[in-house]
Order: sequence, then C-alpha cells, then structure tokens
Amino acid sequence: MSSLPNPPSFDLTGKRALVTGASSGIGLGCAVALAAAGAHVVCAARRVEALQEAVNAMAGKGWSAEAMALDQTDLEAIGEAFAEPFDVVLNSAGMARHSAAVETSATDFDAVMGINLRGAYFLSAEAAKALMAAGRGGSIIHISSQMGHVGGTDRALYCASKHGLEGMVKAMAVEWGKAGIRINTICPTFVRTALTQATFDDPARFAWIMEKIKLPRVAEVDDISGAAVYLASDASAMVTGSALMIDGGWTAD
Repeated sequence: MSSLPNPPSFDLTGKRALVTGASSGIGLGCAVALAAAGAHVVCAARRVEALQEAVNAMAGKGWSAEAMALDQTDLEAIGEAFAEPFDVVLNSAGMARHSAAVETSATDFDAVMGINLRGAYFLSAEAAKALMAAGRGGSIIHISSQMGHVGGTDRALYCASKHGLEGMVKAMAVEWGKAGIRINTICPTFVRTALTQATFDDPARFAWIMEKIKLPRVAEVDDISGAAVYLASDASAMVTGSALMIDGGWTAD
C-alpha cells in the first residue's frame, strides 16, 4: 500500500478556548482536558476564588489557562467576553431546580431557563458573531443532558430547558454551517460530582438511576471530558448539529 489514511488529530495546540461553569464538576474537568490537549483555556464562572485555584493548579501542570469572572445571566458581560474570538467555546454553566410540574414556581422557571437556555443562546450567538467577524470557523459545545431527550419525574422544568437547548443547537448548526462554525451537545447521564452526591446518597433515587443506566455504574467527570476534546478538535470536523450521548445506555430503550 503506497499510503495510509491520515489519523485524526485531537491536538488543540494554538487554539483558544472558553469554558463556562469551569470552577467545578464537568466544567472543570473539560477545562483541564482541553488544556492538556494543548489549548489556552479561559476558565469562566461566577466563583472567582475557585476559578483561580483551578487555574493555578493547571499552571502547575505546565498547561496554559486564565480565569475570567462571568455571570451567564448578564448578556452585556457575555458580549464583552468575545472582544476576541475563541476557537472553542464549551458551555458547562447550568442549573437544576426539581419539583413536581404543578408546584414549579415562576421564580424557579425563570432562573433555570435564564441560565440553561437564555444564557446558552446568547453565549452561542456572541461566539458565532465574533468568529464570523474574524472570518474563522470554530466549535461551540454545550453540556446538555440525557434529559434533553427523555422525560423524568419532577424534572419537567429541567427537561424543558434541555429539550429547548437541543432544538436551538440544531437550528444554529443549520444557520452557521457555511461559515465553518460547528455546534454540538454532550448529553451525560448522572455524573458523580459534589452537586449530585446527595442524589446518589438517596437509596430510592440511586436505585432508579441504576435501573435506567445499562452499564453497571454512574458516570464520572472523566467520562465526559474526552468527548469535549473530540468535539473541540479536528477529529470531529464533520460533526455539527449532533448530540453525543454519554448516558450509559439510558436512552437506548
């Protein structure tokens, strides 16, 4: 054989990435993974102290990162964050307030939608606008959820926000494809983090989770961050408008 196919590259050297919700959990895991793959990562969240601690630890590994205070409900601040375009934008900022649908308050509805959908929408739009102005393509990635594809008890509000996010991403992929801007979602099942530990500690809820997940465990942050590198890199150059399910088979039936 005279030549072999080119292997895919997951190298992000020279890329500039913004990760929101980067102070803990999935956001921090994805920020670390992108930095380890060679990107300069701007870690954004509201908790500046936690961000700076993470950035210092990443620098200690020889990776390139900086902290940015960002409230994703502040549309003016989102616009200012894109004074320069980012090659990769990964949105991990999110909120969940679970209750029976008939008990959902307007305050909770507005809070969840404000971050999960409104904030995600305008973050995407500003990211794309900056890339278009620079005449460049890029990759926008949203941490969505398996609950963007199914329903769940006491999760009508959260499901509404994530189903909306999935539809938004598909429409934006259609609109921005010719500009070389890709946009996709990552849809995890329940991931073990400090915020979800209380759910896992509830025997009834944990039994429900393990009944739905086909693999014999819940997800860890490391299960999600590899997908972030894939969607950020040229290895996924032909992927847009897609949802990458990391749900242990939850949505398989």
